[in-house]
Amino acid sequence: MSVHKEAKRITTHILQSMKDNGEKIAMLTAYDYSMARILDEAGIDILLVGDSASNVMAGHETTLPITLDQMIYHASSVVRGIKRCFVVVDLPFGYYQGDSKLALKSAIRIMKESGAHGVKLEGGAEVIDSVKRILTAGIPVMGHLGLTPQSIYKFGTYTVRAKENEEAKRLLSDAVLLEKSGCFGIVLEKIPAKLTTKVAKKVKIPIIGIGGGGGADGQVLVTHDMVGITKDFKPRFLRRYADLFNVMKESTESYIKDVRSGDFPNDKEQY
Repeated sequence: MSVHKEAKRITTHILQSMKDNGEKIAMLTAYDYSMARILDEAGIDILLVGDSASNVMAGHETTLPITLDQMIYHASSVVRGIKRCFVVVDLPFGYYQGDSKLALKSAIRIMKESGAHGVKLEGGAEVIDSVKRILTAGIPVMGHLGLTPQSIYKFGTYTVRAKENEEAKRLLSDAVLLEKSGCFGIVLEKIPAKLTTKVAKKVKIPIIGIGGGGGADGQVLVTHDMVGITKDFKPRFLRRYADLFNVMKESTESYIKDVRSGDFPNDKEQY
């Protein structure tokens, strides 16, 4: 019996059962009602309201500028579009680092004002106080290790993380720490495939990979990248399943042509 097919709603319990049962978890990003509705009807397990909205929705170069209010707006829109999947929301930069009380306050606002099901934080030992404090309120927390985009100015590059032994050991240690603290899952971004497999076997909670190879318990991509709405981002780990940029561009060109020629609207398209 397939765990995710039988589930009427995806919960942290269902996600754990999927890992235990050897069923892969499918996760994508969403930032608005219309996209969330499509992805939910398609059967996605988790929708991440990512701070990547800062890039793909607002056009910023990094994820850093997006605010808590903006994340709540996007999350609220997504929650109204879904019936079945689990919705997790990124805590944005500046709303949890170094201040666990602010972290809890931020997480509570997301849960109360958006109706989402959990939050995601970047980092390991350095944010563990925030993770623990949020969990005391009964809010599900997902970790995020490896390439952590909110720390881009510290890293200075979006290159593969944890290639060296010391950083790999620290990542494994952080994953165990996040599990022991009570996180329901961890995203591993852009790390060597062998390390992803090692972490997924070491911890009991679901490991979701992005650029981490097939050894994870599931995968996540930014939807706009996956369906080809964005066209300039071309990392090795991205598989494009559509070319919506050109589909929408060509549709718009046809519309413009029909409006200018007077073909649209025709007699059947008016009252």
